[in-house]
Amino acid sequence: MGVMRWENLSAPPDEGHPDGSAPATPPLPLALPGATVRTFDTPGFAGMTFYEVRAKSIINRVPGESRVPFQWTINPYRGCSHQCVYCFARNTHTYLDLNAGEDFDRKVIVKVNAGELVRRELAAPRWRGAHIAMGTNVDCYQRAEGRYRLMPPIIEALRDFANPFSILTKGTLILRDLPLLRRAAEVARVGVSFSVGFVDEALWRSVEPGTPSPGRRLDAVRAFADAGFEVGVLMAPILPGLSDNDESIEATVSAIATAGASSVTPLALHLRPGAREWYAHWLAREFPHLVPRYRELYRAGSYAPQAYQRELTARVRMAARRHGLHRAEVGDNRRLDDEPAPPAAEQLTLL
Repeated sequence: MGVMRWENLSAPPDEGHPDGSAPATPPLPLALPGATVRTFDTPGFAGMTFYEVRAKSIINRVPGESRVPFQWTINPYRGCSHQCVYCFARNTHTYLDLNAGEDFDRKVIVKVNAGELVRRELAAPRWRGAHIAMGTNVDCYQRAEGRYRLMPPIIEALRDFANPFSILTKGTLILRDLPLLRRAAEVARVGVSFSVGFVDEALWRSVEPGTPSPGRRLDAVRAFADAGFEVGVLMAPILPGLSDNDESIEATVSAIATAGASSVTPLALHLRPGAREWYAHWLAREFPHLVPRYRELYRAGSYAPQAYQRELTARVRMAARRHGLHRAEVGDNRRLDDEPAPPAAEQLTLL
């Protein structure tokens, strides 16, 4: 099972959508020949286009040169309605002859046969039951999941094969699958983590407009913690000049601890190609006075200087200890304490 190639996709039979809607007619990207194209006349999907494809493979190996601490991923979607202006995955849309800006937010590829593929690939003799990370590219609990319901059959297959996995999400739709995830956790190691970079609602509405609010995400953290999961929180991205001040860090860590999280992983904003340009456009429009600071911080590339990252991590660590959240991690996966990492911690460093 190698990395999935987009040229190996084929379209599902055009039999119309189960809700009776007819295929829409936007032009197909050159990289998705024959995909079934859908638009839906509902407020939640206004302005969005979905490209339904039948993938040839679904469990993807992370490239060997990658520094992430896991080898296998499942990504049932490409593109994301969360519309996070900083999303590192934006540039992957350019591989599909789509752009990293509005196309990434509004044109979502849906692998409609994801569940059956997972089951088939887990049953292959060459599969050895390795940990699988989900939510590592785009969010598998984005808005489209409410319609397409790709995750339940994926989780059911992983449960039936007792295969360990972890999920990282900003989506509260994962609560729908809490009973199923509890059953999976009875037979395999299951990690659940949420991303909450800050709790300022005005900033959230501007920078992550398609996501559930930070408060709703923290309510989901509490629900999973009460259900017996050790829930990690990725405190990311921490935005220079916007959410890296002491007040924001204190409020966010306090809220994470109150929600019952077992760990917190702070990560400073990084800006890879695609995300860098889209974020810069947003920053110049919303906070033009910060442009010179960002130009200085990111002049060497995608990452803020190590000194800035270390100082940020130290302040989050001190806040975590003040609030009794002793099991905190840093972005390079070194432990701040000597306790073992929670189940999903290994995937948090990707972002």
